[in-house]
Amino acid sequence: MKHIDNNGRRSRAIIANGTIFMGGQVADDLSADITEQTRQTLARIETLLTENGSDKTKMVSAQIWLKSMDDYAAMNAVWDQWINADGAPTRACGVVEMADPRILVEIIPTAIL
Repeated sequence: MKHIDNNGRRSRAIIANGTIFMGGQVADDLSADITEQTRQTLARIETLLTENGSDKTKMVSAQIWLKSMDDYAAMNAVWDQWINADGAPTRACGVVEMADPRILVEIIPTAIL
């Protein structure tokens, strides 16, 4: 098992048995709107995947947390442009109270190597 970016409380990701399990990924700029936060979050996911020998076509699932379902359509517009439509992962999307009220979207992906 390989821990990626472990800070003693959490690992950004763990590789085990040919699978990359990621913690929740959020945008860097929390003052941005939902469109930009979604773009930044997906870019962060893509970087983690690439750095660890995978890519978005190998995502098997994604949990998406939104601060408000009012952002669902805007988030989906960015997601739909980013994801491989012919090989989209399983997905769930719901509303949660975020750890930081500026976070509008958090995505928790799982991918194979």
